[in-house]
Amino acid sequence: MEENKQQYLFGMHPVLEAVRSGKKFDKVLLKQGLEGPQFRELLDLLNEKQISYQFVPIERLNRAVRGSHQGVIAYISQIEYVSIEELVNNALATSDAPVFVILDGVSDVRNLGAIARSLECAGGKGIIVPAKGGAAINAEAIKASAGALMRLDTCKVPNLRLAAYYLKQSGFKLIAATEKVDRLLYETDMTGPCAIIMGSEGKGISSSMLELADEKVAIPMSGQISSLNVSVATAVMLYEAVRQRISKK
Repeated sequence: MEENKQQYLFGMHPVLEAVRSGKKFDKVLLKQGLEGPQFRELLDLLNEKQISYQFVPIERLNRAVRGSHQGVIAYISQIEYVSIEELVNNALATSDAPVFVILDGVSDVRNLGAIARSLECAGGKGIIVPAKGGAAINAEAIKASAGALMRLDTCKVPNLRLAAYYLKQSGFKLIAATEKVDRLLYETDMTGPCAIIMGSEGKGISSSMLELADEKVAIPMSGQISSLNVSVATAVMLYEAVRQRISKK
């Protein structure tokens, strides 16, 4: 399991103290049926600090840790995350027309890493991922990104729709890549501040995110296979933005 490659803490008291002190975690696994005052305090802190958690069978915890985990395992963040406000401020401080990528449910860590690598190569400024329902940003993702995840600003948010709305309010155009439209990516202006929304490998972009998009565009397909891998599709979108910006100079 990919989560075994991450550093972690286990045990109720160590994890509780670490969360209290502000330690950053990717996610916390909790045993199903866990109870008690320390557990309730931990749960309150996880919600307050917007740390992703999941209730799992004890067998999963036993496979991950050899020792007395007491029903709690916390996986330590591999990178430092920024808030959506910091993401926007940092980008606008260094670029008149920054580009972000929003990942709506992309669950494969290798795809996440490849997307981050393409984004950094294309001069993008940051990546936005959901706190739940997306790929873990772990050592494997960082390796697949060739280190790009250590260079980019990464923002993990509890509500992807609210984050996208904040970007709209901050002057960013939201461009959704979807197979469900006839308009091609070459027909939209990508020379200003923009955020490219990419959907999950199986389901695509959620309807709630599609509703927020300023423009919906498709990548033309000429073969019999109807879609690209999401990391390849993201690279195509990003380099259309690069092409337009070079042409504008």
